[in-house]
Amino acid sequence: MVADASSHFRYRLRRDSNAAMAWLRDMWTRRWFRLLGWLALAGLLAFILIWIIFARNLPSVDQLRDYEPPLPTMVRDGEGKPVHSYARERRVQLEYSEYPQLLVRAFLAAEDRTFFEHGGIDYPGIATAIITNLKNDGRPIGASTITQQVAKNLLLTNEVSYTRKIREAILATRIEAALTKEQILELYLNEIPLGRRSFGVQAASRAYFDKDVDQLALHEMAFLAILPKAPETYGRARNAARALARRNFVLGEMARNGWITPVQRDAAEAMPLGLTETGNRAVAQVGGYYMEEVRRQLIDQFGETAEDGPHSVYAGGLWVRTAYDDKMQQATAKALRAGLIRYDAGKGWSGPIATIEADAQWQSRLASSFVGISYDNWRIAAVLSKTGSEARLGFSDGTTGRLPASAAQMAYRKRGTSAFVAMKPGDLIAVKATSPGVYALRNIPEVSGGMVVESPHSGRIYAMQGGFDVRLSPFNRATQAERQPGSTIKPFVYATALDNGMTPATMIVDGPFCVYQGANLGNKCFRNYGGAGGAGQHTMRWGLEQSRNLMTVRTASQVGMEPIVETIKTMGIGTHEPYLSTALGAGTTTVEKLVNAYAMLANHGRALKPRVIDYVQDRRGKVIFPRDWRPCEGCNQKDWDGRPMPRFAPSGKQLMDPMTAYQVVHMLEGVIQRGTAQRLRDLGVPLFGKTGTTTGPKDVWFMGGTADVVAGLYLGFDQPRNMGGYAQGGSLAAPVFKDFFLEALADRQPVPFTAPKGIRMVRIDRQSGRRVYGSWPGSDPKAAIIWEAFKPESEPRRTIREEEIKPSKPAPRQDAPVEQSSGRRSDSDFLDDRGGII
Repeated sequence: MVADASSHFRYRLRRDSNAAMAWLRDMWTRRWFRLLGWLALAGLLAFILIWIIFARNLPSVDQLRDYEPPLPTMVRDGEGKPVHSYARERRVQLEYSEYPQLLVRAFLAAEDRTFFEHGGIDYPGIATAIITNLKNDGRPIGASTITQQVAKNLLLTNEVSYTRKIREAILATRIEAALTKEQILELYLNEIPLGRRSFGVQAASRAYFDKDVDQLALHEMAFLAILPKAPETYGRARNAARALARRNFVLGEMARNGWITPVQRDAAEAMPLGLTETGNRAVAQVGGYYMEEVRRQLIDQFGETAEDGPHSVYAGGLWVRTAYDDKMQQATAKALRAGLIRYDAGKGWSGPIATIEADAQWQSRLASSFVGISYDNWRIAAVLSKTGSEARLGFSDGTTGRLPASAAQMAYRKRGTSAFVAMKPGDLIAVKATSPGVYALRNIPEVSGGMVVESPHSGRIYAMQGGFDVRLSPFNRATQAERQPGSTIKPFVYATALDNGMTPATMIVDGPFCVYQGANLGNKCFRNYGGAGGAGQHTMRWGLEQSRNLMTVRTASQVGMEPIVETIKTMGIGTHEPYLSTALGAGTTTVEKLVNAYAMLANHGRALKPRVIDYVQDRRGKVIFPRDWRPCEGCNQKDWDGRPMPRFAPSGKQLMDPMTAYQVVHMLEGVIQRGTAQRLRDLGVPLFGKTGTTTGPKDVWFMGGTADVVAGLYLGFDQPRNMGGYAQGGSLAAPVFKDFFLEALADRQPVPFTAPKGIRMVRIDRQSGRRVYGSWPGSDPKAAIIWEAFKPESEPRRTIREEEIKPSKPAPRQDAPVEQSSGRRSDSDFLDDRGGII
């Protein structure tokens, strides 16, 4: 039976095959059938040929599964608020679910109505495009689906050719096989170029409307949907009519597809475009020297572009948490600028900021100069032409204005003429509006300087200003300018002396001091500031408060310069030569280094590393800097778990004896109360500080602050030269700190400086340094009796009775104004002059 069935099957197969061959031979005799056959064969051969020619070496679609677009770096301040971004293109990555469905449908109506129905290629659309292009002599039109646009934007080039279109179609079919429709739309909506340097719909939403996508109105969604066709055309104000027509067409298509109602369409069509000119205000873009320093450090760490690695600044999508404090930064910039203007006032015009060609291309030349200013509504203008009575000005936004000669009559300091006479077409100058279209000349101070504000607890830099404006000069004088610190180095000289047996009450002669330098150089004789002679014997405290040079070099000579320069190096100020002049600030350092050294004094001599960056996260939230960063486990738990409260142990190496550091800070409080920085005394809070004035004077300094905030600054010319005999740290630099304090710190609760374990507070006469019995320090900062800080067993042995000193108003017996860093006093640590508990 089986053999019979098999034979029957073979018989039927031969019979059917013979019949089919006969039918084909019969059909082949007909012309139309032969034509169809040849066409099918040609089509097959063409398909194979196209596949061989165009499908080879195409990029892999697999890379789209894990595609990481180049994203900007976002910077957050100390409270976590976005304040700046580093980007050459506007990009924001969203998930598909975060895009409103109405917005998605607007793009489908404009670009690919049948997106969810086709397999990546719109064949009817291609046929229509071919017919249209055969009739069209201009640029060929396409029929690209959204999938094809994804292939072009992410995997191919923008070449206009049929070759690219074929490769694009092949890739589109592969993409459709590899990704879901939602994944394809997510790539499209995040990467499509939409003008104004924006890539992706969220970035464009911010660029054109300053809104997030979930805040857009229907007419705004429709406008964004027209941009893929011609973003640079529809996004310009002069093409508003064309943009409106195209937008309304998209609205009509949405209504035709049933995605919106006719009422919604009509209401949206009645709306104007409503484009904003300011762009994205969601991120403050605070900029300035602080953010430029953050950028520099990020580039050093991660590179600049995608070629430098996956975490580069302009493509890696980093999230950077900084110590930036906007209130302190604004106060720092304002105070330093005010100090520079005060010094420069009345000295005349310093000349043009820069020059350009005042030709027909002046606007683009001005814009490409990147010269700008953010101060008191000042603007940078180009002098376009000048007559005897006024100059015509041009601004980077294309507007123009007038500068009357009467508003530019300040003297030109480099010539014996007025600023108006000296300026010429092409000069870039600073001006301020006095009435609509009319401006007055302003002067950018020739003197400059730098200022840093730091936490003495962590080293975090809250604020930084490296000059008048970073767009006028990118050179950061807070971190890059190596300047002589003058008398601000003296606390570290005296700190070394305290570590070598001296005390704040040690008597030092303020008198002539000369050093023999050899037969060729002879004697080198030092002098006090201004050539003042000696004042006899005084305490170390008095010498530091009054900044006496002769007492400082005498102390340095007795202690030896080798340990002094070692202290200066250990505190991170710099590597200096062991010359006596170094004890008076003849070496060089930066504002940042010196502020950090003063912060370490306030931190009881414990090491701090100044930093503007707290940590850096990659685009997925993983912390990649610092390398040893560890999360705080349980810090965000909702309820108390019953375990002891975690307490942070002091970090950083102990660079200086904590008692020495406190003794120096305690003496520097006297600089504010009675010394060279007395103008800060009326602030009425615990402050320590030191002024500095270098030889010339060429630079003036102030360093100091509170127990929680330390700041420092200098003023001086970039090419050091004499600032004038009246220039001193106390008269020029200290007022800058005062302005900063009143703006940024005046509303803070005063915090006293805490003493480390072991310090003994003893009543002494501040003139003689001897102990005092029977009387107590009063509230007058110039009172004869003060509390002085001593290390154990170093208190003065000689005493003075109450009747031997100038009478002062007695104060009721009270505890010494010292707080222990541990929060309480120890009986063994603090004894009064008779051995009793204070």
